[in-house]
Amino acid sequence: MTHVNDLLNGLKAGRFSRRDFMQGAIALGVTVHAATMMADQALAAPKRGGNVRMGLAGGSTTDQLDGATHSDSFMIMLGHGAVFDCLTEVTADGQLVGELAESWEASADAKTWTFKLRKGVTFHNGKSFGADDVIESLQHHTGEKSKSAAKPIVSSITEMKKEDDHTVKMTLKAGNADFPYLLSDYHLIIFPAGMKDEALKKGIGTGGYKLASFEPGVRATGERYENTYKQNCYFDSYEMIAISDEAARMNALITGEVDTINRVDLKTEKLLARNPNVTIFEVTGNQHYTFPMLTKQKPFDDNNVRMALKHGINREELVAKILRGHGAVANDHPIGPANQFYAKDLPQTAYDPDKSKFYLKKAGLDSVKVDLSAADAAFNGAVDAAVLYKESAAKGGIDINVVREPKDGYWSNVWLKKGWCACYWSGRATEDWMFSTAYEKGVPWNDTQWEHEKFNKILLEARATLDPAKRKDMYFEMQKITNEEGGVVIPMYANYVDAHSKKMAHGPNIGNLWQMDNSRMLERWWFS
Repeated sequence: MTHVNDLLNGLKAGRFSRRDFMQGAIALGVTVHAATMMADQALAAPKRGGNVRMGLAGGSTTDQLDGATHSDSFMIMLGHGAVFDCLTEVTADGQLVGELAESWEASADAKTWTFKLRKGVTFHNGKSFGADDVIESLQHHTGEKSKSAAKPIVSSITEMKKEDDHTVKMTLKAGNADFPYLLSDYHLIIFPAGMKDEALKKGIGTGGYKLASFEPGVRATGERYENTYKQNCYFDSYEMIAISDEAARMNALITGEVDTINRVDLKTEKLLARNPNVTIFEVTGNQHYTFPMLTKQKPFDDNNVRMALKHGINREELVAKILRGHGAVANDHPIGPANQFYAKDLPQTAYDPDKSKFYLKKAGLDSVKVDLSAADAAFNGAVDAAVLYKESAAKGGIDINVVREPKDGYWSNVWLKKGWCACYWSGRATEDWMFSTAYEKGVPWNDTQWEHEKFNKILLEARATLDPAKRKDMYFEMQKITNEEGGVVIPMYANYVDAHSKKMAHGPNIGNLWQMDNSRMLERWWFS
Protein backbone atom coordinates (compact mmCIF):
# COMPACT_ATOMS: atom_id res chain seq x y z
CA MET A 1 0.00 0.00 0.00
CA THR A 2 3.01 2.29 0.01
CA HIS A 3 2.27 3.47 -3.53
CA VAL A 4 -1.36 4.22 -2.65
CA ASN A 5 -0.18 6.28 0.33
CA ASP A 6 2.17 8.17 -1.99
CA LEU A 7 -0.78 8.92 -4.26
CA LEU A 8 -2.88 10.07 -1.32
CA ASN A 9 -0.15 12.37 -0.04
CA GLY A 10 0.30 13.77 -3.54
CA LEU A 11 -3.44 14.38 -3.88
CA LYS A 12 -3.60 16.15 -0.55
CA ALA A 13 -0.55 18.26 -1.42
CA GLY A 14 -2.00 19.18 -4.83
CA ARG A 15 0.63 17.31 -6.88
CA PHE A 16 -2.06 15.05 -8.40
CA SER A 17 -5.57 15.77 -9.57
CA ARG A 18 -8.48 13.70 -8.26
CA ARG A 19 -8.67 12.01 -11.69
CA ASP A 20 -4.96 11.16 -11.58
CA PHE A 21 -5.37 9.68 -8.13
CA MET A 22 -8.37 7.57 -9.13
CA GLN A 23 -6.59 6.17 -12.19
CA GLY A 24 -3.44 5.41 -10.23
CA ALA A 25 -5.26 3.79 -7.31
CA ILE A 26 -7.40 1.59 -9.56
CA ALA A 27 -4.26 0.53 -11.44
CA LEU A 28 -2.81 -0.60 -8.10
CA GLY A 29 -5.85 -2.81 -7.46
CA VAL A 30 -7.98 -0.49 -5.31
CA THR A 31 -11.71 -0.75 -6.02
CA VAL A 32 -13.54 2.28 -7.42
CA HIS A 33 -15.61 2.57 -4.22
CA ALA A 34 -12.54 2.43 -1.95
CA ALA A 35 -10.59 4.88 -4.15
CA THR A 36 -13.52 7.32 -4.07
CA MET A 37 -13.68 7.15 -0.26
CA MET A 38 -9.91 7.68 -0.03
CA ALA A 39 -10.07 10.71 -2.30
CA ASP A 40 -13.00 12.16 -0.37
CA GLN A 41 -11.13 11.80 2.90
CA ALA A 42 -7.89 13.23 1.51
CA LEU A 43 -9.60 16.28 0.06
CA ALA A 44 -11.91 16.94 2.99
CA ALA A 45 -10.94 20.08 4.85
CA PRO A 46 -10.81 19.50 8.61
CA LYS A 47 -13.64 21.21 10.46
CA ARG A 48 -13.75 22.32 14.06
CA GLY A 49 -16.64 21.64 16.38
CA GLY A 50 -18.78 18.98 17.97
CA ASN A 51 -18.67 16.60 20.90
CA VAL A 52 -17.18 13.23 19.96
CA ARG A 53 -18.37 10.17 21.88
CA MET A 54 -16.09 7.14 22.00
CA GLY A 55 -17.15 3.67 23.14
CA LEU A 56 -13.98 1.91 24.24
CA ALA A 57 -12.94 -1.49 25.49
CA GLY A 58 -10.00 -1.53 27.86
CA GLY A 59 -11.35 0.51 30.77
CA SER A 60 -11.13 -0.70 34.37
CA THR A 61 -12.24 0.47 37.81
CA THR A 62 -8.56 0.33 38.82
CA ASP A 63 -7.52 2.91 36.18
CA GLN A 64 -5.47 5.94 37.24
CA LEU A 65 -4.32 9.11 35.47
CA ASP A 66 -0.69 8.30 36.31
CA GLY A 67 0.87 7.37 32.97
CA ALA A 68 3.16 4.84 34.67
CA THR A 69 0.10 2.64 35.24
CA HIS A 70 -1.42 2.80 31.76
CA SER A 71 -1.70 -0.57 30.05
CA ASP A 72 -4.87 -0.69 27.97
CA SER A 73 -6.65 1.31 25.30
CA PHE A 74 -8.95 3.51 27.39
CA MET A 75 -6.18 5.10 29.45
CA ILE A 76 -3.70 5.20 26.58
CA MET A 77 -6.23 7.24 24.60
CA LEU A 78 -7.11 9.49 27.54
CA GLY A 79 -3.49 9.90 28.67
CA HIS A 80 -1.16 10.64 25.78
CA GLY A 81 -3.98 11.08 23.26
CA ALA A 82 -5.93 13.83 25.01
CA VAL A 83 -4.83 15.26 28.36
CA PHE A 84 -1.05 14.91 28.37
CA ASP A 85 1.81 15.05 25.86
CA CYS A 86 5.11 13.22 25.40
CA LEU A 87 8.39 14.61 24.10
CA THR A 88 8.03 12.90 20.72
CA GLU A 89 5.22 11.43 18.64
CA VAL A 90 4.88 8.83 15.87
CA THR A 91 2.69 10.22 13.08
CA ALA A 92 -0.04 8.38 11.22
CA ASP A 93 2.40 7.53 8.42
CA GLY A 94 5.02 6.20 10.86
CA GLN A 95 7.36 9.20 11.03
CA LEU A 96 8.90 10.36 14.29
CA VAL A 97 8.23 14.03 15.01
CA GLY A 98 8.51 16.31 18.01
CA GLU A 99 5.62 16.87 20.35
CA LEU A 100 6.85 18.82 23.39
CA ALA A 101 10.35 18.50 21.99
CA GLU A 102 10.92 20.74 18.99
CA SER A 103 14.16 19.09 17.85
CA TRP A 104 17.01 16.85 19.07
CA GLU A 105 20.63 16.08 18.33
CA ALA A 106 22.83 13.11 19.23
CA SER A 107 26.53 12.70 19.84
CA ALA A 108 28.46 10.48 17.41
CA ASP A 109 28.17 7.48 19.75
CA ALA A 110 24.41 8.07 20.36
CA LYS A 111 25.06 8.32 24.12
CA THR A 112 24.30 12.01 24.57
CA TRP A 113 21.06 13.54 23.33
CA THR A 114 20.15 17.23 23.47
CA PHE A 115 16.46 18.12 23.21
CA LYS A 116 15.21 21.59 22.35
CA LEU A 117 11.76 22.11 23.89
CA ARG A 118 8.82 24.05 22.53
CA LYS A 119 8.40 27.57 23.79
CA GLY A 120 5.08 29.21 24.62
CA VAL A 121 3.44 25.98 25.81
CA THR A 122 1.33 26.08 28.97
CA PHE A 123 -0.24 23.44 31.18
CA HIS A 124 -4.00 23.42 31.71
CA ASN A 125 -3.56 25.35 34.95
CA GLY A 126 -1.68 28.15 33.15
CA LYS A 127 1.83 27.17 34.29
CA SER A 128 4.50 27.53 31.58
CA PHE A 129 6.14 24.34 30.31
CA GLY A 130 9.92 23.94 30.48
CA ALA A 131 12.93 21.76 31.18
CA ASP A 132 12.17 21.19 34.88
CA ASP A 133 8.87 19.56 33.94
CA VAL A 134 10.58 17.12 31.59
CA ILE A 135 13.19 16.09 34.14
CA GLU A 136 10.74 15.53 37.00
CA SER A 137 8.23 13.71 34.77
CA LEU A 138 10.87 11.27 33.54
CA GLN A 139 12.33 10.75 37.02
CA HIS A 140 8.85 9.68 38.15
CA HIS A 141 9.46 6.31 36.46
CA THR A 142 12.77 5.50 38.14
CA GLY A 143 11.86 5.18 41.82
CA GLU A 144 12.93 2.02 43.61
CA LYS A 145 9.31 0.86 43.90
CA SER A 146 8.30 2.01 40.43
CA LYS A 147 6.47 -0.60 38.38
CA SER A 148 6.27 1.56 35.27
CA ALA A 149 6.82 -0.27 32.00
CA ALA A 150 8.87 2.75 30.95
CA LYS A 151 11.32 2.30 33.83
CA PRO A 152 13.90 0.58 31.56
CA ILE A 153 13.80 3.56 29.18
CA VAL A 154 14.40 6.17 31.86
CA SER A 155 16.80 4.00 33.86
CA SER A 156 19.11 3.99 30.86
CA ILE A 157 19.67 7.73 31.44
CA THR A 158 22.63 8.43 33.74
CA GLU A 159 22.19 12.20 33.77
CA MET A 160 19.51 14.71 32.84
CA LYS A 161 20.86 18.24 32.76
CA LYS A 162 18.92 21.45 32.30
CA GLU A 163 20.94 23.55 29.85
CA ASP A 164 18.38 26.37 29.94
CA ASP A 165 14.62 26.66 30.41
CA HIS A 166 13.96 24.97 27.06
CA THR A 167 16.96 22.68 26.60
CA VAL A 168 17.58 19.30 28.27
CA LYS A 169 20.70 17.20 27.74
CA MET A 170 20.41 13.47 28.51
CA THR A 171 23.37 11.13 28.84
CA LEU A 172 22.77 7.40 28.49
CA LYS A 173 24.61 4.42 29.97
CA ALA A 174 25.25 3.23 26.42
CA GLY A 175 24.49 4.47 22.93
CA ASN A 176 20.92 4.01 21.75
CA ALA A 177 20.04 4.89 18.17
CA ASP A 178 16.31 4.52 18.95
CA PHE A 179 16.21 6.79 22.01
CA PRO A 180 13.98 9.57 20.56
CA TYR A 181 11.45 6.89 19.52
CA LEU A 182 11.35 5.59 23.08
CA LEU A 183 10.36 9.00 24.41
CA SER A 184 7.07 8.71 22.49
CA ASP A 185 6.11 5.86 24.85
CA TYR A 186 2.60 6.58 26.14
CA HIS A 187 3.73 6.09 29.75
CA LEU A 188 6.13 9.05 29.51
CA ILE A 189 3.58 11.84 29.77
CA ILE A 190 4.78 15.22 31.01
CA PHE A 191 3.26 16.92 34.06
CA PRO A 192 4.16 20.20 35.83
CA ALA A 193 7.17 20.01 38.14
CA GLY A 194 6.43 20.38 41.84
CA MET A 195 2.79 19.41 41.31
CA LYS A 196 2.98 15.70 40.58
CA ASP A 197 0.30 14.48 42.98
CA GLU A 198 -2.20 17.14 42.00
CA ALA A 199 -1.45 16.84 38.28
CA LEU A 200 -1.86 13.05 38.25
CA LYS A 201 -5.05 13.29 40.28
CA LYS A 202 -6.73 16.07 38.32
CA GLY A 203 -5.16 15.49 34.90
CA ILE A 204 -3.11 18.66 34.47
CA GLY A 205 -1.16 18.30 31.25
CA THR A 206 -0.31 20.20 28.07
CA GLY A 207 -2.51 18.05 25.82
CA GLY A 208 -4.99 19.47 23.36
CA TYR A 209 -7.91 18.61 25.65
CA LYS A 210 -8.56 19.42 29.30
CA LEU A 211 -10.09 16.86 31.61
CA ALA A 212 -13.52 17.74 33.02
CA SER A 213 -14.43 14.47 34.75
CA PHE A 214 -13.00 11.00 35.23
CA GLU A 215 -14.76 7.97 36.71
CA PRO A 216 -12.43 4.94 36.40
CA GLY A 217 -13.92 2.11 34.40
CA VAL A 218 -16.96 4.21 33.49
CA ARG A 219 -16.24 7.41 31.55
CA ALA A 220 -14.09 10.50 31.07
CA THR A 221 -15.11 13.87 29.63
CA GLY A 222 -13.28 17.02 28.63
CA GLU A 223 -13.02 19.95 26.25
CA ARG A 224 -10.45 21.46 23.91
CA TYR A 225 -7.86 23.49 25.80
CA GLU A 226 -8.31 27.11 24.77
CA ASN A 227 -4.55 27.80 24.86
CA THR A 228 -3.34 24.62 23.19
CA TYR A 229 -0.29 24.95 20.97
CA LYS A 230 -1.68 22.24 18.70
CA GLN A 231 -3.44 23.09 15.47
CA ASN A 232 -5.05 19.72 14.90
CA CYS A 233 -7.46 19.29 17.81
CA TYR A 234 -10.73 19.73 15.97
CA PHE A 235 -13.44 18.55 18.39
CA ASP A 236 -14.86 21.00 20.92
CA SER A 237 -15.23 18.28 23.52
CA TYR A 238 -15.07 14.53 24.08
CA GLU A 239 -16.77 11.81 26.05
CA MET A 240 -15.00 8.48 26.46
CA ILE A 241 -17.28 5.68 27.65
CA ALA A 242 -15.94 2.36 28.90
CA ILE A 243 -17.90 -0.44 27.22
CA SER A 244 -16.26 -3.79 27.81
CA ASP A 245 -19.01 -5.94 26.30
CA GLU A 246 -18.48 -6.44 22.56
CA ALA A 247 -22.16 -6.62 21.65
CA ALA A 248 -22.92 -3.49 23.67
CA ARG A 249 -20.14 -1.60 21.88
CA MET A 250 -21.42 -2.61 18.46
CA ASN A 251 -24.97 -1.66 19.40
CA ALA A 252 -23.90 1.71 20.78
CA LEU A 253 -22.37 2.62 17.42
CA ILE A 254 -25.29 1.30 15.38
CA THR A 255 -27.86 3.22 17.45
CA GLY A 256 -25.82 6.43 17.36
CA GLU A 257 -25.08 6.50 21.11
CA VAL A 258 -21.37 6.81 20.25
CA ASP A 259 -19.48 8.02 17.20
CA THR A 260 -16.66 5.49 17.22
CA ILE A 261 -15.64 2.22 18.87
CA ASN A 262 -12.50 0.13 19.15
CA ARG A 263 -12.04 -3.63 18.94
CA VAL A 264 -14.87 -4.54 16.60
CA ASP A 265 -16.30 -7.96 17.42
CA LEU A 266 -14.97 -10.01 14.51
CA LYS A 267 -17.84 -12.47 14.85
CA THR A 268 -20.29 -9.75 13.80
CA GLU A 269 -17.94 -7.58 11.72
CA LYS A 270 -19.62 -8.47 8.41
CA LEU A 271 -23.04 -7.58 9.80
CA LEU A 272 -21.72 -4.25 11.08
CA ALA A 273 -20.11 -3.54 7.69
CA ARG A 274 -23.54 -3.66 6.04
CA ASN A 275 -24.74 -0.68 8.06
CA PRO A 276 -24.81 2.33 5.70
CA ASN A 277 -23.97 4.74 8.51
CA VAL A 278 -20.86 2.92 9.72
CA THR A 279 -17.32 2.62 8.36
CA ILE A 280 -14.95 -0.10 9.56
CA PHE A 281 -11.29 0.81 9.42
CA GLU A 282 -8.58 -1.83 9.61
CA VAL A 283 -4.80 -1.48 9.71
CA THR A 284 -2.02 -4.04 9.92
CA GLY A 285 0.61 -3.35 12.55
CA ASN A 286 2.57 -5.27 15.15
CA GLN A 287 -0.27 -6.12 17.54
CA HIS A 288 0.05 -9.71 18.72
CA TYR A 289 -1.99 -11.97 21.00
CA THR A 290 -0.01 -13.97 23.53
CA PHE A 291 -0.07 -16.60 26.28
CA PRO A 292 2.79 -15.70 28.68
CA MET A 293 3.95 -18.17 31.36
CA LEU A 294 5.83 -17.30 34.54
CA THR A 295 9.05 -19.20 33.84
CA LYS A 296 10.11 -19.30 37.48
CA GLN A 297 7.06 -21.40 38.36
CA LYS A 298 6.69 -25.10 37.71
CA PRO A 299 6.19 -26.61 35.18
CA PHE A 300 7.02 -23.54 33.07
CA ASP A 301 10.58 -23.40 34.41
CA ASP A 302 11.40 -26.32 32.08
CA ASN A 303 11.91 -25.20 28.47
CA ASN A 304 10.90 -28.66 27.27
CA VAL A 305 7.42 -28.04 28.73
CA ARG A 306 7.35 -24.62 27.10
CA MET A 307 8.27 -26.15 23.72
CA ALA A 308 5.56 -28.78 24.17
CA LEU A 309 3.03 -25.99 24.68
CA LYS A 310 4.31 -24.10 21.64
CA HIS A 311 3.77 -27.16 19.43
CA GLY A 312 0.36 -27.79 21.01
CA ILE A 313 -1.42 -24.80 19.52
CA ASN A 314 -3.03 -24.72 16.08
CA ARG A 315 -2.16 -21.20 14.96
CA GLU A 316 -3.95 -21.36 11.62
CA GLU A 317 -7.15 -22.38 13.38
CA LEU A 318 -6.95 -19.40 15.72
CA VAL A 319 -6.35 -16.95 12.87
CA ALA A 320 -9.36 -18.39 11.03
CA LYS A 321 -11.77 -18.74 13.96
CA ILE A 322 -10.73 -16.00 16.41
CA LEU A 323 -9.45 -13.32 14.02
CA ARG A 324 -11.81 -14.34 11.18
CA GLY A 325 -8.85 -13.85 8.85
CA HIS A 326 -8.04 -10.34 10.15
CA GLY A 327 -4.44 -11.17 10.97
CA ALA A 328 -1.66 -13.69 10.42
CA VAL A 329 0.16 -16.58 12.07
CA ALA A 330 2.91 -15.53 14.51
CA ASN A 331 6.00 -17.40 15.64
CA ASP A 332 6.54 -17.03 19.40
CA HIS A 333 8.48 -13.78 19.29
CA PRO A 334 7.09 -10.22 19.56
CA ILE A 335 8.59 -8.56 16.49
CA GLY A 336 5.92 -7.95 13.87
CA PRO A 337 5.74 -7.60 10.09
CA ALA A 338 5.70 -3.80 10.37
CA ASN A 339 9.08 -3.78 12.13
CA GLN A 340 12.25 -3.04 10.17
CA PHE A 341 14.12 -6.18 11.25
CA TYR A 342 11.26 -8.71 11.31
CA ALA A 343 12.70 -12.23 10.95
CA LYS A 344 10.38 -13.46 8.19
CA ASP A 345 12.77 -16.32 7.29
CA LEU A 346 12.79 -17.84 10.78
CA PRO A 347 11.40 -21.42 10.58
CA GLN A 348 7.77 -21.47 11.69
CA THR A 349 6.84 -23.40 14.84
CA ALA A 350 4.05 -25.71 13.68
CA TYR A 351 1.19 -27.48 15.40
CA ASP A 352 2.55 -30.97 16.00
CA PRO A 353 1.09 -33.16 18.82
CA ASP A 354 3.89 -35.70 18.34
CA LYS A 355 6.49 -33.01 19.02
CA SER A 356 4.53 -32.00 22.12
CA LYS A 357 4.78 -35.58 23.36
CA PHE A 358 8.48 -35.63 22.44
CA TYR A 359 9.25 -32.54 24.50
CA LEU A 360 7.15 -33.76 27.43
CA LYS A 361 9.15 -36.96 27.41
CA LYS A 362 12.38 -34.92 27.46
CA ALA A 363 10.95 -33.21 30.54
CA GLY A 364 10.38 -36.62 32.13
CA LEU A 365 6.61 -36.45 31.72
CA ASP A 366 4.00 -38.56 29.99
CA SER A 367 1.47 -35.75 30.25
CA VAL A 368 1.01 -32.40 31.97
CA LYS A 369 -1.96 -30.50 33.42
CA VAL A 370 -1.83 -26.70 33.53
CA ASP A 371 -4.22 -23.82 34.27
CA LEU A 372 -4.67 -21.11 31.62
CA SER A 373 -6.39 -17.93 32.84
CA ALA A 374 -8.32 -15.94 30.25
CA ALA A 375 -10.89 -13.17 29.89
CA ASP A 376 -11.91 -11.22 26.84
CA ALA A 377 -10.32 -8.19 28.49
CA ALA A 378 -7.03 -9.71 27.29
CA PHE A 379 -8.23 -9.61 23.68
CA ASN A 380 -11.50 -10.18 21.86
CA GLY A 381 -12.06 -13.92 21.77
CA ALA A 382 -9.40 -14.76 24.37
CA VAL A 383 -11.62 -17.25 26.18
CA ASP A 384 -12.60 -18.97 22.91
CA ALA A 385 -8.94 -19.03 21.91
CA ALA A 386 -8.04 -20.70 25.20
CA VAL A 387 -10.74 -23.34 24.64
CA LEU A 388 -9.45 -24.04 21.11
CA TYR A 389 -5.93 -24.26 22.55
CA LYS A 390 -7.18 -26.79 25.12
CA GLU A 391 -8.68 -28.95 22.36
CA SER A 392 -5.61 -28.95 20.12
CA ALA A 393 -3.10 -29.43 22.96
CA ALA A 394 -4.96 -32.47 24.35
CA LYS A 395 -3.76 -34.54 21.38
CA GLY A 396 -0.18 -34.02 22.55
CA GLY A 397 -0.71 -35.08 26.16
CA ILE A 398 -1.38 -31.57 27.49
CA ASP A 399 -4.45 -31.05 29.69
CA ILE A 400 -5.28 -27.34 29.81
CA ASN A 401 -7.78 -26.19 32.42
CA VAL A 402 -9.25 -22.94 31.12
CA VAL A 403 -9.90 -20.57 34.04
CA ARG A 404 -12.44 -17.91 33.06
CA GLU A 405 -11.44 -14.71 34.83
CA PRO A 406 -13.52 -11.52 35.34
CA LYS A 407 -12.93 -8.81 32.74
CA ASP A 408 -12.76 -6.01 35.28
CA GLY A 409 -9.42 -5.87 37.04
CA TYR A 410 -7.88 -8.46 34.71
CA TRP A 411 -4.65 -6.48 34.27
CA SER A 412 -4.36 -5.88 38.01
CA ASN A 413 -5.30 -9.30 39.33
CA VAL A 414 -4.35 -11.84 36.67
CA TRP A 415 -1.63 -10.58 34.32
CA LEU A 416 1.84 -10.75 35.91
CA LYS A 417 0.33 -12.74 38.78
CA LYS A 418 -1.20 -15.99 37.48
CA GLY A 419 1.15 -18.69 36.18
CA TRP A 420 -0.22 -18.71 32.62
CA CYS A 421 -2.71 -16.32 31.08
CA ALA A 422 -3.94 -14.65 27.92
CA CYS A 423 -2.52 -11.25 26.98
CA TYR A 424 -2.09 -8.85 24.07
CA TRP A 425 0.65 -6.46 23.02
CA SER A 426 0.37 -3.58 20.59
CA GLY A 427 3.97 -4.10 19.55
CA ARG A 428 6.41 -1.22 19.36
CA ALA A 429 7.87 0.94 16.61
CA THR A 430 11.38 -0.49 17.05
CA GLU A 431 12.75 -3.91 17.95
CA ASP A 432 14.73 -2.63 20.92
CA TRP A 433 11.67 -0.87 22.30
CA MET A 434 9.65 -4.08 22.26
CA PHE A 435 12.37 -6.31 23.65
CA SER A 436 13.45 -3.86 26.35
CA THR A 437 9.85 -3.37 27.48
CA ALA A 438 8.88 -7.02 27.98
CA TYR A 439 11.86 -9.36 27.51
CA GLU A 440 14.90 -7.72 29.08
CA LYS A 441 15.94 -9.15 32.45
CA GLY A 442 14.25 -7.49 35.39
CA VAL A 443 11.98 -5.00 33.58
CA PRO A 444 8.54 -4.49 35.21
CA TRP A 445 6.56 -5.78 32.25
CA ASN A 446 8.60 -8.91 31.63
CA ASP A 447 5.41 -10.95 31.93
CA THR A 448 7.23 -14.29 31.82
CA GLN A 449 10.03 -13.42 34.32
CA TRP A 450 12.31 -14.83 31.61
CA GLU A 451 16.06 -14.29 31.94
CA HIS A 452 18.46 -15.32 29.17
CA GLU A 453 22.11 -14.30 29.40
CA LYS A 454 22.91 -14.42 25.67
CA PHE A 455 19.69 -12.62 24.74
CA ASN A 456 20.40 -9.76 27.15
CA LYS A 457 23.99 -9.48 25.94
CA ILE A 458 22.91 -9.13 22.29
CA LEU A 459 20.15 -6.70 23.29
CA LEU A 460 22.67 -4.26 24.74
CA GLU A 461 25.04 -4.64 21.78
CA ALA A 462 22.30 -4.12 19.19
CA ARG A 463 21.02 -1.04 21.00
CA ALA A 464 24.35 0.75 20.53
CA THR A 465 24.97 -0.49 16.98
CA LEU A 466 24.37 1.98 14.16
CA ASP A 467 25.15 -0.37 11.22
CA PRO A 468 21.74 -1.61 9.89
CA ALA A 469 23.18 -4.87 8.52
CA LYS A 470 24.71 -5.78 11.87
CA ARG A 471 21.53 -4.81 13.70
CA LYS A 472 19.48 -7.03 11.38
CA ASP A 473 21.63 -10.08 12.22
CA MET A 474 21.44 -9.33 15.95
CA TYR A 475 17.68 -8.92 15.99
CA PHE A 476 17.24 -12.10 13.94
CA GLU A 477 19.23 -14.00 16.58
CA MET A 478 17.14 -12.50 19.37
CA GLN A 479 13.90 -13.50 17.67
CA LYS A 480 15.31 -17.02 17.23
CA ILE A 481 16.24 -17.28 20.92
CA THR A 482 12.79 -16.07 21.98
CA ASN A 483 11.13 -18.54 19.60
CA GLU A 484 13.17 -21.51 20.86
CA GLU A 485 13.65 -20.69 24.53
CA GLY A 486 11.29 -17.89 25.51
CA GLY A 487 8.41 -18.22 27.96
CA VAL A 488 5.56 -17.01 25.78
CA VAL A 489 3.34 -18.62 23.16
CA ILE A 490 2.56 -16.04 20.47
CA PRO A 491 0.18 -17.63 17.98
CA MET A 492 -1.05 -14.69 15.91
CA TYR A 493 -0.69 -11.10 14.75
CA ALA A 494 -4.01 -9.27 14.92
CA ASN A 495 -5.02 -6.37 12.72
CA TYR A 496 -6.55 -3.34 14.42
CA VAL A 497 -10.23 -3.42 13.47
CA ASP A 498 -12.18 -0.39 14.71
CA ALA A 499 -15.24 1.46 13.43
CA HIS A 500 -16.75 4.92 13.27
CA SER A 501 -19.81 6.82 12.15
CA LYS A 502 -19.58 8.05 8.56
CA LYS A 503 -19.88 11.61 9.82
CA MET A 504 -16.30 11.33 11.10
CA ALA A 505 -13.32 12.06 8.85
CA HIS A 506 -9.53 11.82 8.96
CA GLY A 507 -6.40 12.37 6.92
CA PRO A 508 -5.03 10.01 4.25
CA ASN A 509 -3.26 7.70 6.73
CA ILE A 510 -4.27 5.90 9.92
CA GLY A 511 -1.52 5.05 12.41
CA ASN A 512 -0.84 1.38 13.10
CA LEU A 513 1.32 1.63 16.22
CA TRP A 514 -1.65 1.60 18.63
CA GLN A 515 -5.41 1.21 18.26
CA MET A 516 -7.47 4.02 16.77
CA ASP A 517 -4.84 5.95 14.85
CA ASN A 518 -2.03 5.44 17.38
CA SER A 519 -4.61 6.28 20.09
CA ARG A 520 -4.57 9.89 18.84
CA MET A 521 -7.96 10.01 17.18
CA LEU A 522 -8.98 13.01 19.29
CA GLU A 523 -6.11 15.01 17.79
CA ARG A 524 -6.34 13.82 14.19
CA TRP A 525 -10.01 13.30 13.32
CA TRP A 526 -12.98 15.62 12.88
CA PHE A 527 -16.69 15.68 11.99
CA SER A 528 -17.26 16.09 8.26
